[in-house]
Amino acid sequence: MTQPKSIFTEPITPEEVNTSQIVEGQMARHLGIEITEIGPDFMVAKMPVDYRTIQRIGILHGGASLALAETVGSIAASYCVDRERFFIVGQEINANHLRPVRDGEGYVYATAHPIHLGRSSQVWDIRIRNEEGKMVCISRFTVAVLRKPDV
Repeated sequence: MTQPKSIFTEPITPEEVNTSQIVEGQMARHLGIEITEIGPDFMVAKMPVDYRTIQRIGILHGGASLALAETVGSIAASYCVDRERFFIVGQEINANHLRPVRDGEGYVYATAHPIHLGRSSQVWDIRIRNEEGKMVCISRFTVAVLRKPDV
């Protein structure tokens, strides 16, 4: 059986992304977000449920879930364009929070799949699951694809 064609414009590994995209000072680093898997048409990131990502009652903060969704969606989207000529910026994100995750319950995992990969915009479906694989949050993320100046 042949491998499906990749949506990404260049071969990439989680290790390459984690060292090139998530650098000191960015929100993803502060929240402990890491890319864990890259397939031909998806990208997965994980985030700990700990003191950095919970709200005052001890459950995963909805804003942290959105930060996770936007991080994996943005990184995936950026590898679907010619990075020498284009860049992406978030336009809209929404989420439905379905189930709480308590402090200390390990990680949550966000899987980003494209819904639409256009010349000027992309739409991504991002599903966040807990350690048991139960759905925690569903997000839709839209980005604009912009031409770099002087290219």
